[in-house]
Amino acid sequence: MTRADIIIVGGGMAGASLGAALAERAKVVILEMEDRAGYHATGRSAAFWEESYGGPLVQPLTTASGPLLAHPAPDFAEASFLSPRGTLHIGRVGDADQRDAMIATFGDRVELTPVDPAALVPGLRPEWTIGLLERSCQDIDVAALHHAYLRQFRRRGGEVRLATALRSARRVAGGWEVESDAGAISAAMIVNAAGAWADRVAAACGVAPVGIMPLRRTMVQLRVPGLPSPDLPLVMDMRGQFYFKPEGAGRLWLTPHDEDYCEPGDVAAEEMAVAVAMDRFAGAVDWTVAALEHRWAGLRSFAPDRAPVYGFEPDEPGFFWFAGQGGFGIQTAPAAAMLAASLIDGRAVSETIASIDATPYSPARFR
Repeated sequence: MTRADIIIVGGGMAGASLGAALAERAKVVILEMEDRAGYHATGRSAAFWEESYGGPLVQPLTTASGPLLAHPAPDFAEASFLSPRGTLHIGRVGDADQRDAMIATFGDRVELTPVDPAALVPGLRPEWTIGLLERSCQDIDVAALHHAYLRQFRRRGGEVRLATALRSARRVAGGWEVESDAGAISAAMIVNAAGAWADRVAAACGVAPVGIMPLRRTMVQLRVPGLPSPDLPLVMDMRGQFYFKPEGAGRLWLTPHDEDYCEPGDVAAEEMAVAVAMDRFAGAVDWTVAALEHRWAGLRSFAPDRAPVYGFEPDEPGFFWFAGQGGFGIQTAPAAAMLAASLIDGRAVSETIASIDATPYSPARFR
């Protein structure tokens, strides 16, 4: 039987980032059910670092992660994971309350500047008269970040077991005995970083679910020869009906911002969601679409209150939740991993996250 200090279930961004932090002090094994880590949510993300995204409870984690993504330690990565983008939040005449609510919600924590949206996006349809510019938004190189965490994890002695699902776990003296596709493993602690499968993993361990809900998010890649510039900002509807951003010259990524419940699995884009995306795009700009080149869907998983779930299960202190990161798990990964590691092994809290209160993220709020 394999023995470890900590078993992490899930090898996406959550499991990889926390594994890299924990492997410095413990023997850690990551169990990843797919043939490659990050297949479902991490590998399908149109990620960006945007301080307002996810709301005020998520913002401190995003803000704290920014410098760590922009200026990684030399032994972690050779270059920044971020590149300039900016977000333009747009609305119609009736959306002034949405704009004002955003400004009031974030106050001086996030720089939000009222602007004329037409001046920033040539071809924007005239009814879009309200604009709010969030200059700090940047694109994230998701693949590079995920690979950097996995590389650091392995360098620190961590082991990743691919195509290895947790089937069941039972409490034994001193910890857990886990049955997996690769046989039995014993460990003092289980970390549930299984994303859309988090509640199922909990149930397999005899722990009550917290209500993590998997939601489908549709993305399409369009070829737009008349795209004014590849440096345009991310354009986001204030009412959450769509967003799009350039992906190089003449191409962009678009989503209808859908969140349809689905069973966790290998999800695909549905025709209706794609049609809705195209219709909303046509209602935002007058650009000609030459081709719909690619479509896909990914899973986002939220707790009932849409805040992340970080902390020990109150009724089972050897079971740690690291789940419910919705669509903001990548932009918050550095700070979230540091925060979770401090909760798990009692290490001193870094100055980077010293001001972040972990209480709102605790699974105790559901018990």
